[in-house]
Amino acid sequence: MEKKRIVVKIGSSSLTDSKGAIDQSKLGDHIASIANLKNNGHEVLLVSSGAVAAGFAKLGYPTRPVTLKGKQAAAAVGQSLLIQSYNEQLSKYGIVPAQILITRNDFSKRDRYRNAYSTLTELLERNILPIINENDTVSVEELTFGDNDMLSALVSGLIHADQLIILTDINGLYNKNPKEDQSAKRIDYLPEITEVWKNAAKGSGSKVGTGGMKSKLIAAETALSLGVKVFIGKGSGENKLIDIMDGNGDGTYIGSDALTLINSNRQWISLHSTVQGSLYVDEGAEIALVHNGSSLLPAGIYKVEGIFEKGNVVEVFGINGIIGKGEVLYSSEELKKIITQRTAEKRLDKNPKLEVIHRDKWVKI
Repeated sequence: MEKKRIVVKIGSSSLTDSKGAIDQSKLGDHIASIANLKNNGHEVLLVSSGAVAAGFAKLGYPTRPVTLKGKQAAAAVGQSLLIQSYNEQLSKYGIVPAQILITRNDFSKRDRYRNAYSTLTELLERNILPIINENDTVSVEELTFGDNDMLSALVSGLIHADQLIILTDINGLYNKNPKEDQSAKRIDYLPEITEVWKNAAKGSGSKVGTGGMKSKLIAAETALSLGVKVFIGKGSGENKLIDIMDGNGDGTYIGSDALTLINSNRQWISLHSTVQGSLYVDEGAEIALVHNGSSLLPAGIYKVEGIFEKGNVVEVFGINGIIGKGEVLYSSEELKKIITQRTAEKRLDKNPKLEVIHRDKWVKI
């Protein structure tokens, strides 16, 4: 089998018992399958839920806390319990884990985004197993990933994974709710995620998790947009991940071989950057950007809004609305001078052929 880079996401329900404590039997099953995957030459990253689920019982909560302080306290207790269990189980296979706690800020800040990529790739090169979780202890609700399904999708894009495997307690996507309709049939393969499927997959999962099938489909849609194929399902035994990679998994495969990996610059611009201003372009520039894969030149811009510096990200509007965003090579002040000079038919004091947004740092919407 060809060597692949694989992100495995394990949800709380797949790690804990009904009371929220870590189920060592479930954990051991996952670890055996991950060890088997690594022994077959694949690079593996693990996105693991379970910290809050493991911690809330120790704090005396009867169920998963709903307040921010309750979640953060549970995560503070549970994270150490979770990584301790991983260490004990992985040591049986000679696998060294590395705990990586990430916040949304680590993606929105460009230098942190690059550092995260560098750290993860260094760990993989040294055959270490990164175990990634959101840093719930310090995250605020406005700056969270929402759930680890989305975190796993973003991580899979960041490190240019070949496959994202989302393990859950449901064996894939069904055309109807299998708990309510016995005629429901599983969808073995889905080429893309549509609004129909996202709207159909309502409801949350178990009492100890945050996500349901809808969150998994939204995460899968993000992964597909980054060029990463997705599997959603379940399995047991040390061969379950190998079976999934061989196309024999108990679940739903999403995405086609036609997917194209998105470079890191475009990923950051598309999903994580903060927009600092707006550019308005004429029809010719819009066609060049959207249909011809060209860079944006100063001549195509007729209006600049906002205050931004070279290296900031701006939105670009065409005739009928927003068409994309990208990283600018001019400040707003420089661009306004160019437009003013052009309008007055004066000689430009800067090279008008220098791209405002290079095509490698441009993302269509």
